[in-house]
Amino acid sequence: MKLSGPDIGIVPKPGKQGLVGLPVWMWTAKTPEAYGPNTASATAGAVTVTATAKVSQIVWDMGDGHSVTCTTAGTPYDPSYGNRQSPDCGYLYRQSSKDEPGQKYAVAATSTWVIEWNGAGQSGQLTQTRQSQTQITIGQLKVLN
Repeated sequence: MKLSGPDIGIVPKPGKQGLVGLPVWMWTAKTPEAYGPNTASATAGAVTVTATAKVSQIVWDMGDGHSVTCTTAGTPYDPSYGNRQSPDCGYLYRQSSKDEPGQKYAVAATSTWVIEWNGAGQSGQLTQTRQSQTQITIGQLKVLN
């Protein structure tokens, strides 16, 4: 069974620029390897053990000293949403990334996998974490009157 870190989706997209005070949307693809459920079985002699893994939460370290905990995979952004905030996994930066290395925030998404197993009349639960990373550029728009 392969369990990976989140398959990061984020808007503004890496290589593009967001703005202070505008919503950032975060999500992961809902694949068996990136979010689950992911099920596998193994047999040795007369004993078969089956395990099912799924993500219980994703903690997003936003690179500015703040984090966001999402208990869903998040909602992929669609341009028709405009400047609305994500309904389940989003963030608003309060400062630009201009003083960060490369003028970008390093964003890390850490998923917590819960693995439930059973076999040979027994059952149990394990947890594992996996991490993925990306970078995001946040600028600041100044309006003069």
